[in-house]
Amino acid sequence: MAIKHGRGTTPLDRLRTQYDRDLRCRECGFEDTDGGWQARTTGDRVSYRHVCPSCGAIETRTLKLHD
Repeated sequence: MAIKHGRGTTPLDRLRTQYDRDLRCRECGFEDTDGGWQARTTGDRVSYRHVCPSCGAIETRTLKLHD
């Protein structure tokens, strides 16, 4: 579950905050004013995911982390 902060404490928190500013569905145009992106990590990747509450479209963004 994603925790929302007014201001992120890590670069990944700040990136999620940036994503949360744009929650308009690309499929149906719905503006999700109550939602947010969820983040998950596998250690070498961070995946952000948002599900449109209106049409169910899923948008994902994935960052690959390298040494």
